[in-house]
Amino acid sequence: MAQFFEVHPDNPQPRLLKQAAALLQKGAILAVPTDSSYALVCHLDDKQAADRLRRIRQVDDKHHLTLLCSDLSALSNYALVDNKQYRLLKLATPGPYTFILEATKEVPRRVSHPSRKTIGLRVPERKGLQMLIDLHGAPLLATTLIAPGETEPLNDAHDIRARYEHQIDAVIDAGGCPFEPTTVIDLTPMASGDDPVVLRQGRGSLSAIGL
Repeated sequence: MAQFFEVHPDNPQPRLLKQAAALLQKGAILAVPTDSSYALVCHLDDKQAADRLRRIRQVDDKHHLTLLCSDLSALSNYALVDNKQYRLLKLATPGPYTFILEATKEVPRRVSHPSRKTIGLRVPERKGLQMLIDLHGAPLLATTLIAPGETEPLNDAHDIRARYEHQIDAVIDAGGCPFEPTTVIDLTPMASGDDPVVLRQGRGSLSAIGL
């Protein structure tokens, strides 16, 4: 049965999140609340965990997974970022945005998009998730928690535990999420002097970042 951590949304308890981070080091899959909805997360460098995560979501290797990073300094390890891209990223992070960037060689090939060699990156502003990433000491591999055959992400921790108690290892309950997806922006055209491309308009404001 999946463990269940009740974490305060504004003042998350480090003791509980340390336990959750320890599970990630052992190859666990966790359901965690984000700026938009609940997501499944695992250790970036654990192939078995990443394969499990895809099986649970029933997605193939062409489905973009996202790296949840604690700040922009972590982004540069996993994505090729020029000055123009960095200025836009600085305006938007932390916040409800996902950026598509060219992956560096630090990103395992199984994680980046197989044909484009790109990766989705995100710096969340949710306090408990920020703390979990910091305690884990590395970005988390993530995908939105949408049940197979459904179109809307799950947003209730107790419902998630009931549905997935034999498939995932833990659920972090920090209350409901805004239930609006992140804004997804492809920054790769900027490397050639073109404008970024908005792939999905979500919770993140475009005008706030000059788009």
